[in-house]
Formats: sequence, structure tokens, C-alpha cells
Amino acid sequence: MMARTVDPFVEALRSWDGEEAVVRFDAGTGTWMFVCVHSTVLGPAAGGTRMKVYADPADALRDGLRLAAAMTSKNAIAGLPLGGGKAVLAVPETPTGERRRELLLRYGELVEALGGTYVTACDMNTSERDMDVVAERTRHVMGRSVEGGGSGSSAPSTAVGVFHGIRAALRHAFGSDALAGRRVVVQGVGAVGSALARLLAEAGAELVVSDVVPDRAQTIARELGAAVVPAEEALAIPCDVLSPCATGGVLNRETIPRLRCRIVAGAANNQLGEPADAERLAERGILYAPDYVVNAGGIIHLASLELLGEDEATRDGRLRGIGDTLAECFRRAEAEGISPGAAAERMVAERLAAGRG
Repeated sequence: MMARTVDPFVEALRSWDGEEAVVRFDAGTGTWMFVCVHSTVLGPAAGGTRMKVYADPADALRDGLRLAAAMTSKNAIAGLPLGGGKAVLAVPETPTGERRRELLLRYGELVEALGGTYVTACDMNTSERDMDVVAERTRHVMGRSVEGGGSGSSAPSTAVGVFHGIRAALRHAFGSDALAGRRVVVQGVGAVGSALARLLAEAGAELVVSDVVPDRAQTIARELGAAVVPAEEALAIPCDVLSPCATGGVLNRETIPRLRCRIVAGAANNQLGEPADAERLAERGILYAPDYVVNAGGIIHLASLELLGEDEATRDGRLRGIGDTLAECFRRAEAEGISPGAAAERMVAERLAAGRG
């Protein structure tokens, strides 16, 4: 008797602990739209819209489910009145011009149909201008351009938050948050990584940069007087701080033995290949700043200025608070004999439990 084939969508959803996932196929562009709402315990689910070519629609769904869960943790530990969500637009090819606009308008209609359960924003391959288009069809959008009535790019705030996180990690590991003379490797110098590199250079760090686009790394290196290493070598460079600011999954069973750093603190989402990698880092004596703690500056920027109506000074205070949260995470990890990753998970669980209560 032949075994029954399990639908990959069903398989992905059965193993997920979120609230709902909405699926729509946009025949006009051949795009699968996935809106994944992981939690609304603390408020509407908030998270960006990722546009990407995937080998299979099920891969896009799994990506959305995983990222939505991470947003629940990020928003909770940042102390925001938001739950966790994520949207993925799985495109056959990256659309441009009128074709892109039509796709975003239909996506905006989908977000509006959810009635505020999900609030969207920018993510991989989407921009403030894209959110301006989405906003033509829904109120539930953050991260529009300044001209479009939004707060503009959140990338600088993400970089500021990571900067505060790095200083908190240095303070815990070395007893001082001074960056002068500390070697920092920034892996990925896109919008966030380049902004972070400038902050680190201003603070006196010895900077090493890398990027999968060599010209991008060379440009920022010339500007800041930094050294450049090939992207495939960045993880193995001896340094005080490794700051992953590119794609996720870079810290895993294969790469962790190659690391020659004391601290990992960067802007990339989902840096661990699997949860057990937090323990592997701890076993090697590497202080890991949980990514969803240290890279929360972007959502803090959007929520503070656009949802909560706060001013920039209040937002900046929230960004500095990332360092305080991280310091508490390190303190609890040490006191309880667990990894910082496990400590962060306990802090998230406590805030969600308080929200349910």
C-alpha cells in the first residue's frame, strides 16, 4: 500500500504554534502571498513584508511562519504593544514598474481584509516607496516614506540599536563598553550594516568589513579606513566582536567551530541555524547577543513614531534601552546557568504570560 503524501502547506502549519496564516495566489503576477500571524497577545501582529523568489511556495510559507514567530519574541522583549507577524510575497521574478505596483495594491487589499490583525512594513526587497503603494489600499501599514506621511527608513535606528547592544556585550565580556582598539567584523554592509560600520568607526573600533557584493565592501572600507575580507572568510577572522548583518542561519553546527570571536552581536534576523546553536556558542565561551533583542531598533522606530505618536527623543531612549535589555539577559543567563538565548526566551515567555493574564 502506497504511503499518503502530506501536503507541504499542511505539514508546515501542523508544526507551527501561531494563530493563523492567510494564503492567496495572485494569478496576475504568479505570486503566492502569505500573511502569517503568530501572536496577537500583546497587540496587533506586526512585521515586515518580504519579497523573494523561492524554489517552492512551501519554502516561502515556512519562511513566513518562522519569521512571524521571531517577531513575536522581538516585539515582546522590546516592550512594544505588538504581537508578531510576517508577510512573504513569493514572486516568480522580482517585479518592476506597473506590474510591481499592481501586485502591491492587491497585497494591500489583503492586509486591509484582515481588519487590523496584521500591521505590515518593509523587509527584504521592499522599500518605503512600496509601503506608500500598499497604503493606498490599507491603513495598517508602517514605514512609508516621509513624503508619504510615514517616518522613513528604519535602517538607521536598527543600526543604532545594534550599536547599543554591542556596547552592552563589551561591558559584560570585558568590563568596559569602550570600542577604541576593539576589532569588529561587520558581515554585510547594506543599509543597516553600513550605518553600523560608521557608528563603530566613529567610536574608534578597528573595523573589518565584508559583503557578498565586493564593490559595496570596498566602498565603505575606503570611506571608513576599514579592512576588507572576502565574504566567505568573515566568520573566521580573529576579532572581539563578530556582527552578522546579512542573511540568517550563519551560526550553525558547521560554522560555530570556525569562529574566532569573543562576542556575536549583529543585525541579521534568525542568525542561529537551530536553537541548539545558542548552547554551542556558550560552550565555546562566545557571548551571543540574541538577534531579536539586539536588532529590534527598526520596529521600535516604526512603533514609536507611527503607532505610539512619540517624538524622536523618546524613540532614542527606547533604542538605548536595547542595551539595558541585553544586559539583563546576560545577567539572568549567568545567574541561572543558562545561555543568553535561553534567558531571552524566558523573558519573552514571561511578558507573553503577563499579557495573557
